[in-house]
Amino acid sequence: MKRALIIFSALFIITTAANAQDYKTGIGLRGGYPSGVTVKHFFAQKSAVEGVLSFGWGGIGITGLYQLHNQIPDAPGLKWYYGFGAHFATADADKSNPFENNYGSTVFLGADGVIGLEYTFKDAPISLSLDVLPILNIIESPGIWFNAGLAIRYTFK
Repeated sequence: MKRALIIFSALFIITTAANAQDYKTGIGLRGGYPSGVTVKHFFAQKSAVEGVLSFGWGGIGITGLYQLHNQIPDAPGLKWYYGFGAHFATADADKSNPFENNYGSTVFLGADGVIGLEYTFKDAPISLSLDVLPILNIIESPGIWFNAGLAIRYTFK
């Protein structure tokens, strides 16, 4: 009995570890805000970092997020995640920047949160994610916004 329990436990741990993460790195595009190029990299079974390089309003933005991913029971390939991070961006008010009414360049800096869903296809190296990013802008135009986005990534094991 004891031996069967040890074997069962070992198989459970191996199976859980193998299915805990569907890919190592994903590269793709993100629509919404921020929109641009996205890279997500898992450095542990549930922990990932995501970077988004965005372009718009005559400027450039960088968003970095630390995320914790969790399986959804009875939904293979579907995970929910949450996390936090920061953003840094520049914008030119002359390019219809919705956050500024003044003319000239502006720098934005703030803290970000994230909560979302990600689906990884079993038979294709593709993942889709949909998330909401509440942000707190600290430098230039202080305030709170709720952004959202949809990303599609090509994944590498």
